[in-house]
Amino acid sequence: MAKKTKPHQRFNIMIVGQGGRLQYEALLFVASLRAMSPKFDGRIIVAEPQANDRWTNDPTMSSDIKDVLTDLGAEIVPFENRHFGEEYPYGNKIEGLQTLPEKEPFFFFDTDTLVTGELMDMEVNFDAPAASMKREGTWPVEELYWPGYTAIWKSLYDKFGLEFESTLDLSQPDEYWQRYLYFNAGWFMGNCPKTFGDRFLDYALQVRDDRPEPLVIQPLDPWLDQVVLPLVIHSLGGGRPGENLNGLDGALTCHYRMLPLFYARESDHAVKVLEDVTAPNKLKKWLKNYEPFKRMIFQGRGQKVRALFDQNDLPRPEKKLRNKIKSAGFWMR
Repeated sequence: MAKKTKPHQRFNIMIVGQGGRLQYEALLFVASLRAMSPKFDGRIIVAEPQANDRWTNDPTMSSDIKDVLTDLGAEIVPFENRHFGEEYPYGNKIEGLQTLPEKEPFFFFDTDTLVTGELMDMEVNFDAPAASMKREGTWPVEELYWPGYTAIWKSLYDKFGLEFESTLDLSQPDEYWQRYLYFNAGWFMGNCPKTFGDRFLDYALQVRDDRPEPLVIQPLDPWLDQVVLPLVIHSLGGGRPGENLNGLDGALTCHYRMLPLFYARESDHAVKVLEDVTAPNKLKKWLKNYEPFKRMIFQGRGQKVRALFDQNDLPRPEKKLRNKIKSAGFWMR
């Protein structure tokens, strides 16, 4: 008797689409999703912030880019920034969650992400929200008179009445950043965007406007979303992603952030996906309007960056990568 295969769980994807760099990254994300994840059958929602008094310049995308995104099957859904806007553009990923349908499983991805494999091959438990572990120890920032990691993180959990001890990775030493629940906000997921988004917004505003005493000397820009994200995920019964999500930031997605870094350190497969997906003229004619895409992908600068490094023996930390690329005159952002 043939073994029954488990049906995949349908989910929606949200990215943010905004005029300038993000609209070109959004186009690349959707094109790579269509090329590499043909079984994906959820909605692709491009959340577009609208012009209001929180933006000096109109943040909406060009009509041409919106037409191409729509042709690829994406939905452009407008939303209003009521709390963040230009002063904290990372807040788009918080306020933009309102564009997703309530009570339907979702993934959020940063636009500077390339889909490199079939997302529907994952078995995801959306009732246990999680986020990207592709991060460095960027926050909290060690200061001369700071109280330490434990005091800072515990003060945040205490502020929202959350239990703290179970979030610790006890395999890591005390007062080492990886002991504490900390994510990159490049992707996160859950079973209801309204519940997740309302909690995310509430916690972010409370931390921004009334931070606990141990955070007084800590910077929150640009890290507010990543400070609050562990609290949101823990409060909703989630935590660090399990092995079922290893393909994210792995074989299935690549959070490239900046193309010089992408070409310097990512896999041969990811580079091939990028160059294959962007090759058709119907995409190239739009993507080349963004200077880093034009020079890195279409004029070959990315391959020159790649030739500077042995991808199996990359310098650490990331700053050394950047410095070598800059010294060669190939840095762009």
